[in-house]
This record gives sequence, structure tokens and C-alpha cells, in this order.
Amino acid sequence: MRRRPSLPRLSLRGLFPRRLSLRGLGTRLVVGFLLVSALSALTTAALTFRQARSAILDRAQDSAVHDLRTQVGALAPDLPARPAEADLRALTLQLDRSAGARDWRTAAVYRDGPLITAGPPAPALPAELPAAASSATTALAQRFHHDDRPWLAIALPVTSADHPSEPSGLVVYAAFSLAAEQQDVASLVAAARAGALPVVLAAAVPALLAARRVLRPVRQLRSAAEDMAEGALDTRIHVTGGDELADLGRTFNTMAATLQADAQTLRDMETKARRFAADVSHELRTPLAAMTAVTGVLDEDAASGRLAPETSEALTLVADETRKLAHMVEDLMEISRFDAGAARLHPDDIDIGELLRKTLALRHWQDRVDTDVPERGPRARLDPRRVDVILANLIGNALRHGGPAARVRVHVRPGADALTLTVADDGPGIPAEVLPHVFDRFTKGDAARTRSEGSGLGLAIAAENARLHGGTLTAANAPEGGAVFTLTLPQVQDRSSRSP
Repeated sequence: MRRRPSLPRLSLRGLFPRRLSLRGLGTRLVVGFLLVSALSALTTAALTFRQARSAILDRAQDSAVHDLRTQVGALAPDLPARPAEADLRALTLQLDRSAGARDWRTAAVYRDGPLITAGPPAPALPAELPAAASSATTALAQRFHHDDRPWLAIALPVTSADHPSEPSGLVVYAAFSLAAEQQDVASLVAAARAGALPVVLAAAVPALLAARRVLRPVRQLRSAAEDMAEGALDTRIHVTGGDELADLGRTFNTMAATLQADAQTLRDMETKARRFAADVSHELRTPLAAMTAVTGVLDEDAASGRLAPETSEALTLVADETRKLAHMVEDLMEISRFDAGAARLHPDDIDIGELLRKTLALRHWQDRVDTDVPERGPRARLDPRRVDVILANLIGNALRHGGPAARVRVHVRPGADALTLTVADDGPGIPAEVLPHVFDRFTKGDAARTRSEGSGLGLAIAAENARLHGGTLTAANAPEGGAVFTLTLPQVQDRSSRSP
């Protein structure tokens, strides 16, 4: 039986996100939850306050109307049919004495007569209340303010004893303060305000829990995406539940599986293509060596003049194409070594100036290249064969496409552990659409030409050799015209060769 894991101890440290961002999704979820909680608490408090306030005031009004009607019902039958001012004053005096704790102030008016009071003058009644009471048959009540305090005014029309449905013309008024009720309402407001803040603060805990629960699969998804970006295409996330986040997790897993399968298929195809190119190059190497040897003999015969001009021209053409094919096969084999990771450096302490002069002499380019190299050039620990390949490709490319002359300058960056070799030509430069792809394989400067002396692999091989040394090779166009290739290689001084 699987043991259930124990519940973690609740702590605020575990609730907060590890990386809190003001614009993060977790912060927005928590803030949104708190806003909804605060709005709900305030709405509930407002509705409760409104209902309680109405209930308090309605209860006070109903109670006062009931008491006033009881008192008037007990005293009105003793009044004459047409009460005089003295009768009205006596009525209001008796009503004031019966006010009790309510402490109302009463007044009476008969038809269009003056307002009669027995005690201290009552607060001025609202103007609309007497106008409405003159024709009313039931009690009227209206709240108003006097000296910044709430008051309640009641108008009670007295009906005729003979005709209860008809007003007698006598109206009794009562006004009393609602200060006690206002205190009750203020207590409700204070209680609602005091209760809303703890509710909002308490809502922060479930908000953090909810945000953490929602963000957990999002963080897992982000971590899995980062792992995939680093090359771990077998990354999958554990999916539970059936909500939208779970559907997103399943979709991510499906996408990851598809990408992994496609990547594996591409890797297999790339491996097969590289193996095919390497195998073809290897198989062609032996017959091309024999063909090159034969064409060398045929070149001698063609040069001797013993053959017919047409035959000599054909043999020269075959010899040139054979040499180009052999050179391309060598380049393909070199590229296959880079692809297979089999290319290795054999570093040695060399003099860069001497290596450059040997490169030019070996290919008979001394008279065609202008060099700017110190007599005792900078020394570095590099692979001389691979540096020779880089220089030969760059200079050969400049001589083929850069005009009648090329310039090569070698210098060391002051204060830097690197040396820079610059190959510049006087040609038209590299077309803008070709410049970003100049080191790609089989890229040629003139795409309209289907055939040229180069294979389109020389600059790619030069760039691979530069990267193998930990250096860089870049291409650009000079402002005054012409292409400029800059080779930067790490420089390691040969300390044993320094003079004491």
C-alpha cells in the first residue's frame, strides 16, 4: 500500500513565490484575488449597512408613529369640534409630557391656523411636510437635519369622529432627534470597517495558495521549455487533472515528442548524408590519384608539341578538370572530418611571418601579394598546416575575385592575447546578399556562374579551421572598395625563444 505523504507545515515563506515580480503572473493573481475579496467584503458591508440602517430608522419611525397615534387617539376625543388655541396648547402640553425617553416636541394646527406649541419651540419643520399633511388621511414622516443632527418629523392628521375617513382639519406634529439611532448606525459602520480589513488580510492566504497552485504547472512548463531549449528534447512534464493547464501540459508533451522524433530523423538524415559524402570522397580519392598521375604525363606530351593542337587542347582541358575534381574531393574529405569531429590540432611554436612567406612561396604568389609583416613576426602556438590552409584559401580567393593584386597585413593587437591577419583586395567587394552567407558551404560570389575555379568550400574550411583554433574569421567590404577578411587567432608566446 502506497504511503500518503505527510502534509507540509504551513508557513508564509512557502506561500510566497520564489521570484516575486511586480509584473509576474503570480503577483497579478494575488492582487486580483485580493481586489475581488476586498470588493466582495466592501459590497457585503455596504449592503449590510444599508439594510441595518433602514431597519433601525424604520423601526424608530414606526414606533414613534404608533406612540403618537396612541396618545392622540386618547386625547383627541376630549377636544371640541372647533378647538381654540388654548385647546391646542393643552393638547401639545399633554403630548410633550407623555414623550418619555423619546423626548419629542409636539405642535398642533387647526385648518389654516398658526402652529401651536406648549413648550420650547420645535425645530423648523420641512416646508413640504405641512403642505402634504393638510390633505392627508394617514401619518406622514420625513427625516431632516437640524444643527447638523438628524431629526424625524411626523405629521398625524386627526380624522373626524363622525366620519373616520374624513380629516377633521386638526394636524398634530411631533419632531424628535435621531441621535441615538445615528450612534447605532455609526457603530455599524465602525464594525463593518473593522471587519473588512481582517477579511482582506485573511484572503491573502488563500490567494497565495491559489496562485501557487496555479503557477506550479506553469513553472514546470517553463522549466521544461528551458531544458528543451538547451537540447534535452526528451523532457516531459507530469500531468494530473483535467483542467486547461493539464491540457496545456499534454499538448506540450505531444509537441516535445514530435520535436524529438523530427530531430532524431533530421540527425539520422544528416549523419547518412555526411557518411555518404565521406564514403564517396574516399572512394573517388584512389581513382582520382591515378587520373592525376596520367594527366600529368599527358600534360608533358601536350607541352612537347608532338600531339595535334586539337588533341593537346583537349588533354589540357581534361587535366585541368581532373585537378579541380581532385581538389574538390580533398575539400569534401576535410569537411567530413570537421562534421565527424575527427579534426585535430597539432600545434607548434611558429613564426607567423615565416609561415606566411612559405605559404606564398609554395604557391608562387610572392610577386602578386603585398605583405606587411615584421622581419621577425609574432610567434604563436598554432597548427601550421591548418593556418597555411586558412591563408591559402583567403589569399587565393582574393587573387581570383579581388582584382589583379591583393594586400596581406599581419599585426598584433596591443595589450591583447590575440593576433590579427587581414587579407584585403582591390576588387568590387562581396555582394550584400552574399555577405551573410560567405562562409556557408558551396557559396560563390557570383551565383549566376555555374562553374568557377573554386569549389565553394574553401572559405567554409578556413572558417572551420579558425574555430578549431578558438579564433574567428569575418568578412566585410572596405569603405573604399574591395573585400576584407579578418582572421583573429589566440596568441601564445614562445617564452623559450626570448633572449635574456
